[in-house]
Amino acid sequence: MVDVERWAELRREHFVRGVGIKELARRTGLSRNTVRAALRSSGPPGYRRLPGGSKLDPFKGEIHGLLRGDPELTGQRIRELIGFEGGKTIVDDYLREVRPFYLPVRTFQRTVYRPGEICQFDLWEPRAEIPVGHGQTRKGWVVVACMGYSRAGAGAVIFSKQTPDLLFGIRRCLWSLRALPQTLVWDRQSGLHATGGRPTEAFAGFCGQLKVGWHFCAPADPQAKGVVERLQDFMERSFEPGRVFANELDFQLQLDGWFDDRANARMHKTLRARPIDRLVEERAVMAPLPGDPPQVDRRWVARVPPDPYLRFDSCDYSLDPRLVGRRVEVRVSDREVTAGALDTGELACAHQRSFARHRTITALEHARTLKDQRSERRGDDQGPAVEVRSLDVYDQLIA
Repeated sequence: MVDVERWAELRREHFVRGVGIKELARRTGLSRNTVRAALRSSGPPGYRRLPGGSKLDPFKGEIHGLLRGDPELTGQRIRELIGFEGGKTIVDDYLREVRPFYLPVRTFQRTVYRPGEICQFDLWEPRAEIPVGHGQTRKGWVVVACMGYSRAGAGAVIFSKQTPDLLFGIRRCLWSLRALPQTLVWDRQSGLHATGGRPTEAFAGFCGQLKVGWHFCAPADPQAKGVVERLQDFMERSFEPGRVFANELDFQLQLDGWFDDRANARMHKTLRARPIDRLVEERAVMAPLPGDPPQVDRRWVARVPPDPYLRFDSCDYSLDPRLVGRRVEVRVSDREVTAGALDTGELACAHQRSFARHRTITALEHARTLKDQRSERRGDDQGPAVEVRSLDVYDQLIA
């Protein structure tokens, strides 16, 4: 058999230089018929084996029947149902070829975003729990925002998926970007999405205060917010590995620094520009931030119990004992737990919020007030009613 290089050489000598078949046979030592066959062949020579049968052939009809019933059957399950004892690769390769005939075909179009048009949001869960002090760690999430045009991003650490925490994360991201887009894009995140593409009352009120729109992606459609999905993938590979955090504040500080110095300052592969530079263009057409940000704190009214403590997120926070029996308005933000008397406006407490679990936080002034009240109830303002005996008594007993 003539190899490709010899085949090309024979054709060049004959068709370009006019060398005859007899002379080519003499030069190469090939038979004249071999030379003629190489000259007649319009394509390079190659080894071609006739397709043979496969061990899977008797089962192919049954496989097609199973796929008609359920196009998403796994290869392992199909092998079990048809009783195939051959290799896994044979079945998987065949399914890769025929499965598209039974699944609905979906096509995608490239999307072009206008400056300031949308900001996509999602929740990213770090692999490791976040330190929260007092020797504890806690599962956390990061609300991630990414502008569609500039690809500029921001993130906010939260410790629950409840609506107030989600809204706090959105607000912090928008304030980090320092402008308001036209539309906030989310998947159907519980706490923000009600039903049928409608927002919850809290999320609708939040958007109404900011004068921005909202859009919820269709179910099981992560491609609709691929901009923020790709940013999350970059975070998983670039931000978290190799980092150590002292507490949740240090986590947020390092996250902000990573966005400023790495994510938003890098040369974006697709845009061929830095996100921070394109964000300047977006801010020129985006709405400014309002002077008063929307309130996302938890607020409720409670009565100060005889044991003057307020429980929130498994932690107990002390209240002013002088307000026992009176109603107070409790307000919990991302950093503080405060309460004030409804009738007089007196401050009932002001504590730094603890994300560590099962702690009792007591203000020094509250502890002193409790001590004074106990003393007043006993009627011994001069001190404890304990007999003070002379040391001579003990000397006599010892003697």
